[in-house]
Amino acid sequence: MPDDEGHPTVPEIEFGKVLAALADPLRRGVVGELTREPEGTARTCSSFGLPVSKATITHHFRVLREAGLIRQVDRGNSRMAELRRADIDGRFPGLLGIVRAEAEAEAEADGAGPAGRAAQSGAKSG
Repeated sequence: MPDDEGHPTVPEIEFGKVLAALADPLRRGVVGELTREPEGTARTCSSFGLPVSKATITHHFRVLREAGLIRQVDRGNSRMAELRRADIDGRFPGLLGIVRAEAEAEAEADGAGPAGRAAQSGAKSG
């Protein structure tokens, strides 16, 4: 049974719900960003800069929480989101690696990754 905040226990994390949560590109992007952070990093929901209303942000994070992908903790007047990395890796080995690879490829394509930065600096100096 999920806890009072709606976080499922590890055995309750269902593959279908995880895939449904990751099917949305904004939610997949949030998880992708969290996979690139050090273990245990918690970020506010607003720190992801999602281009949607506050109500829609709340919805997206609720879906991620109820699927078991993130743990949310209230900190003052904001909620912090932390990737449940060990839980997801234990239940579905390799899944987060795929999400991270996509996030890194997108960052590179957008010029935010190492290859993108190198291309940008080459273009500036050439």
